[in-house]
Amino acid sequence: MIGILPKSLDVDGQDYPIRSDYRVALLIFEAFDDRSLNIAEKVQVCVECLFEEVPDDIEKAYEKASWFLDGGDMPKSKKAPTKLIDWKQDEHYIFSAINKAAGKEVRELEYMHWWTFLGLFSEMGEGLYSQVVNIRRKKAKGKKLEKYEQEFYRDNKDIIDIHPVYTEEEKAEIDFINDLVGEV
Repeated sequence: MIGILPKSLDVDGQDYPIRSDYRVALLIFEAFDDRSLNIAEKVQVCVECLFEEVPDDIEKAYEKASWFLDGGDMPKSKKAPTKLIDWKQDEHYIFSAINKAAGKEVRELEYMHWWTFLGLFSEMGEGLYSQVVNIRRKKAKGKKLEKYEQEFYRDNKDIIDIHPVYTEEEKAEIDFINDLVGEV
């Protein structure tokens, strides 16, 4: 039905209530960015966070969860997506833009459906964060930045470049290599 926000998902003919608040979706995305988790662990986190009662068929539950997190029956790109958004790194800029679109501080709301959050996200309009994402998109596609964008990038490289997050093992390896180089 048009205009209905799903609060349950059908898995194998049975409706399973879900946690549809945007905070749960962001928690799931944070897990998917966690390089210390393997894909099976990420899928498990996704299903366990989203479903109030975990369905027996984890694979089908994950398919439904992905559909929900993608915003439902939205058109999909045929190409693998380029990472333009880092929900954790960009948190302050994202919420500033969403609050502007919503006309209020959304983090203070008890509940906001994930799809409502996505709608606000897609309508955030011109501003700092849209400029950051636009420059990331151009750089990812190898497009030349306009002169004003080049200057903005130079002045704001720290917020535009997505910073890698390393596992504890990777950090130890980097420290070990830096110690070796420092001793030469």
